[in-house]
Amino acid sequence: MNEKPIVLYTDHSINRKISSSFAKGINGKMFHVNQFSDYDKPIAIYGFLRGLGEAIKKSKNFWYIDHGYFKPIKRSFINNTTVIQNYDGYFRIVHNNYWHIGRGSCPSDRLTKLDIKFKPQRKNGDHIILSEPTQYSIDYYKLDNWADKTINEIRKYSDRKIIIHKKGSQISLKDLLKNAWAFVSNHSNGGIISMIQGVPAYYTDGTLKKINSLENIEKGEIDYNIFSNLAYGQWTLAEIESGEAWKFLKEDSIQ
Repeated sequence: MNEKPIVLYTDHSINRKISSSFAKGINGKMFHVNQFSDYDKPIAIYGFLRGLGEAIKKSKNFWYIDHGYFKPIKRSFINNTTVIQNYDGYFRIVHNNYWHIGRGSCPSDRLTKLDIKFKPQRKNGDHIILSEPTQYSIDYYKLDNWADKTINEIRKYSDRKIIIHKKGSQISLKDLLKNAWAFVSNHSNGGIISMIQGVPAYYTDGTLKKINSLENIEKGEIDYNIFSNLAYGQWTLAEIESGEAWKFLKEDSIQ
């Protein structure tokens, strides 16, 4: 059983809300990230900005909270500022990592509850979508020249047309997926959206490539077994505050 973490927070209003909800659910303590130094103790954080990423790198045991895989909270991006439309969505909570790989033996009830309409797996397509990380992600995960390096790697396995997509692109991901063969990113949640639409997703991140990596890009396969487990890696704010999420997660049942 995992030890109850100390929740670190920042001055940002969104961070404070989500951090306080998690602290309430575990009946735990909160510290401002700038006032915390005991990294021998487990910590929990929401996001990696404003000093939280540095805290993770110092920690040996952490819980990471961020936007969910399926039906995350609704956001809009205005002048590089994130605006939360409402909190009626899901947050992923991961132990000692930033993402799950979907391994485990969870039942399908939480996935069924989401009522997601999975489209049949795509059998053809004329292009590969390359999802470019944000500058924040490039800096934090050290992804310099990621697009060029990834294109070179893709070319070892496929000669299909590559279309680069990023936040702010004029063509929406929804439109690009209509005739796409594959979606490639380092860690974008667009990969989940793509797989729901029947387009296989491939990752370059060391953890997520265990879901699907670039050498398989011409196989065009989706592992549908991961989705029930991923649904147990994400929780609503109400489930987090009530302690329901922590009751499950402290057993560390999924990867």
